[in-house]
Amino acid sequence: MAKASRTEALLWSVALPGFGQLLNGKYIKGILLITLEFLINLKSHLNWVIITSFHGNLPLIEQADMEWLMFYPCVYMFGIWDAYKDAGEELKVNASLPFAFGAFFGTIGVVYSKYFLGAVWLGLLGIGAGVIVGIGLQSFFWNRVKDT
Repeated sequence: MAKASRTEALLWSVALPGFGQLLNGKYIKGILLITLEFLINLKSHLNWVIITSFHGNLPLIEQADMEWLMFYPCVYMFGIWDAYKDAGEELKVNASLPFAFGAFFGTIGVVYSKYFLGAVWLGLLGIGAGVIVGIGLQSFFWNRVKDT
């Protein structure tokens, strides 16, 4: 079985963490990530948070278990990173930065979501901002390596 392309593994992991690992033949990791996804989703009431956020009912976010919900951005971004890393050949220097910063900023977004936009929207904005910051830092470091 041929390995998946990086883009394919990344997109399947965006759909559900663990799918990219299954696609890459890393079955134990894939099943573990899918299990973590469902456990965090269940314990944090994430589906309920998503539904209420899409209906604009943000004050009800207090009914979510924030201690569990804070794990989600890290597990989500790790699953994407791991599938991306395993799918291709050699990676660029600091290729993990967009994923790591996405996880960090996403978690910060979830922490402050009680006060602004709710966990779904502020978490997603945090992930997006973190990925952009990570790409910027990756480019900065990549250019410094090329200049030396």
